[in-house]
Amino acid sequence: MRLKYLLPGTLFLALSLGAQQPPSTFQQYIPGPGVKSMPDGAAVLDAPVFGTGAYFRTHFRSEQPRIFLKAPARLSDFAVDGHIELSLKNYLELVLANNTDIEVQKWALEIPRNAITRSLGAFDPAVLATFRSTRDTTPTASELDGAPTLTRLTQPLSFTYQQTLDTGTIYSLGFSGNKFSSNSAFATVNPSIGSSLDFSVQQPLLRNFGRFNNRLAVMVAESQLKRSRHDVETELFRLIQVAENTYWAVVEARENLRVNEEALRLADALLKRAEKELELGAISPLDIYQPQQTKANREIFVTQSHFRLEQTIDALRRQIGADLDPDFRRVPIELTEPVLPPTETAAPEPEQLIERAYLKRPDLKSALQGLDIDDLNFDFARNQLKPDLALGLFYSTSGLGGTTFTEQQGVPRVIPGGLGDALSQVFGFNFPTYGFSLSLRLPIRDRRGAANMADAVVSKRLNTLRARNIEQGIRLDVLTAVNNLESSKAGVRLAQVSVDFAQKRVDAEQKKYDLGVTTIFFLLQAQNDLASSQAELVTQAAQYRRNLTNLLRVTGDLLEERGVVVQ
Repeated sequence: MRLKYLLPGTLFLALSLGAQQPPSTFQQYIPGPGVKSMPDGAAVLDAPVFGTGAYFRTHFRSEQPRIFLKAPARLSDFAVDGHIELSLKNYLELVLANNTDIEVQKWALEIPRNAITRSLGAFDPAVLATFRSTRDTTPTASELDGAPTLTRLTQPLSFTYQQTLDTGTIYSLGFSGNKFSSNSAFATVNPSIGSSLDFSVQQPLLRNFGRFNNRLAVMVAESQLKRSRHDVETELFRLIQVAENTYWAVVEARENLRVNEEALRLADALLKRAEKELELGAISPLDIYQPQQTKANREIFVTQSHFRLEQTIDALRRQIGADLDPDFRRVPIELTEPVLPPTETAAPEPEQLIERAYLKRPDLKSALQGLDIDDLNFDFARNQLKPDLALGLFYSTSGLGGTTFTEQQGVPRVIPGGLGDALSQVFGFNFPTYGFSLSLRLPIRDRRGAANMADAVVSKRLNTLRARNIEQGIRLDVLTAVNNLESSKAGVRLAQVSVDFAQKRVDAEQKKYDLGVTTIFFLLQAQNDLASSQAELVTQAAQYRRNLTNLLRVTGDLLEERGVVVQ
């Protein structure tokens, strides 16, 4: 199995056509024909920090995003004398610039890219703030309560900053305060203000220990993005092939129309001659029906060819976005590529093409990237089987302030105080509390974890088999494409020979008819055979073009051969 073909590095998608012109590219995260009036995905993905203007604009905006689409680009660049003139290269330029399906692929990578940011959200810090005010009034049953009816006011306030680091460390820093007042005669500090500063750290020692284990979700998302890029490239191969086949479908329909128009011209000329011979009495009235029928049939063929050509041109307009522009919807399109391929081309070596396809095919790269994701999932599942042992450290300091009621030598005294006293004691670290803890969660039997790891093993086995299946499919695709190409190449040569013989037969029958040694039946039959041979040549030539495009796709060379660079 050729699983040795590893994936290249990070693939940022950009398309350019033509080596001699400035590259017309589209970047992975920059809109092409689509322009948003509201923040696009990349702007939202910046996740602005609380307190900035961008934060409030992003989080408290009430408008819905609105999408505005530009008109297709560069169509006027190829307008010549009231029509659009396109070579295959220029046509593909317009396809890359305006095709809606390709534009969809430009944005297809945004969601897996956002998944990376989403996985990093596990390490985002957060602040929790709470405040509560409670007043309660209760009857008393003892003089020790300090009042016949006890009234108390409690107002706790807390702020906590917490974050998880990619090492698995969870730390928090908190500040809390509490204002308490009552009508109890025994309260010596009333109202009292208590405060504390707390810091704690919890570090996993086995499960979820280390940066690798805690960043597995991020690495999976990054691998998935690479895999998505290969999937997008695979889809681009398909879309370019469909676009090119559409081009050759128009050329084929155009040439078929030309063949049928030439056959109609010959049939019309022969009918006119037969009518003159009928007027002169050279032929029987019964002999006029066959040339009349032949001309009528040729007129039907020409009409059908016209409609077929218009149908294929409409499909081509959609490929280049001309159907979206009212100024170019009905503008005639002229394609400059000839239908006949080069007469002499070397036969491709199948095994070399197969080896090249193993290295270039993006669907195989995607499958191999899936194996990397399976490895990461297995590492995560194996880590989750470990005992959950964690070390905790904590430190806190507290303070108390408020109005103090004391009695000195029988004389009541009131010592004023407040929040400042409590804060000075807190940040003076006068009353510290500190310690550590160890916690262990040891599953005696972890069936869920064992099943998760077994699933990871099975998933890798299945994806390995799928990769081998893709390799087998690539080999069969290349061999089939080579055979089809050689078959169509032979078909073109035989069709050319058939056209040559059909033309010679027409010329011979014409001379014999002029000499009066044959009938019009045989001349019409020769002309029909010539038209059929010419139509077959067009069909075989167009099929050769399609088979060549398919061979370039299955070997992974289509984008490179057509000047479309994927970086």
